[in-house]
Amino acid sequence: MEKKYFIVSLYKFVSFPDYVSYKPKILNFCSNKKIKGTILLAEEGINATIAGEKSDIFEFLEFLRADDRFSVIDYKESYADEIPFHRMKVKLKKEIVTLGQPNINPVEKSGIRVDPKDWNNLITDPNVVVVDARNEYENQIGTFRNALSPKTTNFREFPKFVKEKLNPKSNKKIAIFCTGGIRCEKASVYMLNNGFKNVYQLNGGILKYLEEIETDKSLWEGECFVFDSRVSVDYELAKGKYQQCYACRRPLSKKDLDSKHYQKGISCPHCIYVKSDDQRARFSERQRQVELAEKRNEKHIGIRSE
Repeated sequence: MEKKYFIVSLYKFVSFPDYVSYKPKILNFCSNKKIKGTILLAEEGINATIAGEKSDIFEFLEFLRADDRFSVIDYKESYADEIPFHRMKVKLKKEIVTLGQPNINPVEKSGIRVDPKDWNNLITDPNVVVVDARNEYENQIGTFRNALSPKTTNFREFPKFVKEKLNPKSNKKIAIFCTGGIRCEKASVYMLNNGFKNVYQLNGGILKYLEEIETDKSLWEGECFVFDSRVSVDYELAKGKYQQCYACRRPLSKKDLDSKHYQKGISCPHCIYVKSDDQRARFSERQRQVELAEKRNEKHIGIRSE
């Protein structure tokens, strides 16, 4: 039986100087259609992951494509039994994915896009260095075979990794990937601006690879972290086995959940010594309110705009 909710991830780098005026239009459309998720708007474009009834999502895509700047826009799709977002958020940002580097414009140039069907041949070339552009907590639960992790905690740290660990003279070919492709757009431009000549990027990211490549031909190992309540997805793009710490947002394995440092909504082994007592007190009160709402058969978080 087909799962009820249709999930779409998309982005587009484009000149979007009037992005502020689009916030109420998008929020009203999505709220009226009971679409939930997160949409980021900036002068450089749009980045979104949304979920709802399939017909409503397709109507949203048509609504977006009515603007000539978004008439052609690719997306990754998956399905879930439950809607993986608590509310609809439309946020105005300086960047739709934050690298914090000047002179990065994926509209003007980018790495060489490689479709999923050609990705295996590229990353099995011994002369290619395969780089995971995601953060370490994402890499730890799944990645491509022999991929190098930058061991970052956020995308802003990626340039430091490039400067310290990669060399345009010795690393002749770089194959870079991320969840949906958007981080690679900026990462590849940064590398091109810093002397790297042959930078390849997985078109559509891991999600498109899992969508198109059969399991027995896949070089992906583990699960893929996603930024919604599913936490991770497996080879079939179905909800994975991980849960999430709502204090630090890291994915949690069964071992993590069995740890003495795990308290639902309050702490986990990854953040027990990082978060302050005051923070944990706030998390504890939030968790208490969530549990009270559940007892009343209500959701603690509703639709809102940020």
